[in-house]
Amino acid sequence: MKVVIVEDEELAVEVLIRQIKRVEPGAELLAVLDSVQAAVAWFREHPMPDLAFFDIQLNDGLSFRIFELTDVTCPVIFTTAYDSYALKAFKVNSVDYLLKPVGEPELAKALDKLRLLRGHAAPDMGVMKQVQEMLQSLDQNRYKGRFLVKVGDQLIAVPVADIEYFYGENKVVWLKHRNGRKYVVDHTLETLTGLLDPTRFFRLNRKYITTFNAIRQVTAYSNSRLKITLTDPPDGDPILVSREKAEDFRKWLDG
Repeated sequence: MKVVIVEDEELAVEVLIRQIKRVEPGAELLAVLDSVQAAVAWFREHPMPDLAFFDIQLNDGLSFRIFELTDVTCPVIFTTAYDSYALKAFKVNSVDYLLKPVGEPELAKALDKLRLLRGHAAPDMGVMKQVQEMLQSLDQNRYKGRFLVKVGDQLIAVPVADIEYFYGENKVVWLKHRNGRKYVVDHTLETLTGLLDPTRFFRLNRKYITTFNAIRQVTAYSNSRLKITLTDPPDGDPILVSREKAEDFRKWLDG
């Protein structure tokens, strides 16, 4: 059995690999992919494995995004921290869920289910779409609706609708309000990536996370990159989006 793991937590990867080896000694691990972007690139370039394990929440978005950007026709087992009662209704033969921390008995049962699916049949994508919609509905509360900032001795709650972009500068992360003011936020850009709704915010590069409304101009740049101009950028210079991120950015712009 050839296996791929899509997971961004190193400890979770180590535990899952050990358990797979114990439950399925003949399993061959083809790849460990730690982001939506890495997974999309891998599945586009390689033959399908016999089985893939997908964490639901990755640093650059929900793993369901992978199915939107490329064809994944192998059986998939999702790993998740969601409450088991919320997921109970979505248990199906073609797709299973393992709650973190993953237990070996649950892993063994999931593999037994897959063996019953006419060998290694492709998952029921209609069921997966239904599960995706339900889980995204459950996931709505995961994204922050506002951020608390400090102005002098006063605390102000800024709704995400009033935010144009976030940027990092000198190890400090700033929030750019649509009124033109800038506030320090107590989060790293990496943490913000998981707290922000990916349909509303996009991580342009290591320094910027923007909304659509803050983008003033997008132009093609050398080496298949994009040059982005934001509202009142702090350093006055355009922002470059790498060739690797350019395609995802275009899809995000297109809604």
